[in-house]
Amino acid sequence: MKQGKIGPVETMAAGPVQRHASGRLTIATAGPGFTDFTAAVAGFVRGSGIRDGLVTVFCRHTSASLTIQENADPDVQTDLMAALDGFAPRHAGYVHGAEGPDDMPAHIRTMVTDSALTIPLIEGRLALGTWQGIYLIEHRDRPHRREIVLSAIGS
Repeated sequence: MKQGKIGPVETMAAGPVQRHASGRLTIATAGPGFTDFTAAVAGFVRGSGIRDGLVTVFCRHTSASLTIQENADPDVQTDLMAALDGFAPRHAGYVHGAEGPDDMPAHIRTMVTDSALTIPLIEGRLALGTWQGIYLIEHRDRPHRREIVLSAIGS
């Protein structure tokens, strides 16, 4: 197996933790799909006054999830939803079905994606790549109100 070359770690910031901030936001979904809320997280970070550190984004639900994904071509989201549908299809004979045929597949999809993300902060900005965005993925068939908790720490 051929290995790539790993360069040295470049120190970008160092020092004591001096600030923290926490907040909450609600996202109203329209049903299955991706909701980009990168701007809301970036606004929270700006308001926190934290220049270097981390922001954690946490979804307080088990049938919706979070991801960092491409934000340039919406076809990526379409293909990802199709892949999740194939991975955890509705009406697959799950034992848990009290909340409808979309509930158990939603739990499975959340398990293989994320309920929390941690993003570095550099000079007061999210250290995302050029084509990366922060998304809530709604896995249920009908609209929901999803609560997201934000926590930033740094200096």
